[in-house]
Amino acid sequence: MVEIEPMPAVKDTVATDRAPGAIGPYSQAVRAGDLVFASGQIPIDPATGEFVAGGVAEQTEQVLRNLTAVFEAAGVGMNQVVKTTVFLADMDDFTAMNEVYGRFFSAEPPARATVQAARLPRDARVEIEAIAVIGNRG
Repeated sequence: MVEIEPMPAVKDTVATDRAPGAIGPYSQAVRAGDLVFASGQIPIDPATGEFVAGGVAEQTEQVLRNLTAVFEAAGVGMNQVVKTTVFLADMDDFTAMNEVYGRFFSAEPPARATVQAARLPRDARVEIEAIAVIGNRG
């Protein structure tokens, strides 16, 4: 019997100043093998460090811009996202969030879960985390 040595896991952190920096012991994203795991983004404008003005639609737009910037720093596009998790402060905001979300994921959208959370960081209305695959067609 031949014993095969397991390859060491390769894990790289991803960081960009085009998205809000991590405010705790976590990374904006981690690349592990062919996957990129983006931490949850909230609607902070990286230029000001403040939430964008407006409601859940404007917040969703900023969250998805932040995710786009993080994935670009990792060398992948939003068309390579395979799974998202959307956290809403109020499920009544689903329609407004979904309309904006659909503009970012119009063709071959990723798998998704959407849940209502009791409270989000800094009292955001929406937070989204995502996973992308490196080298996906698109």
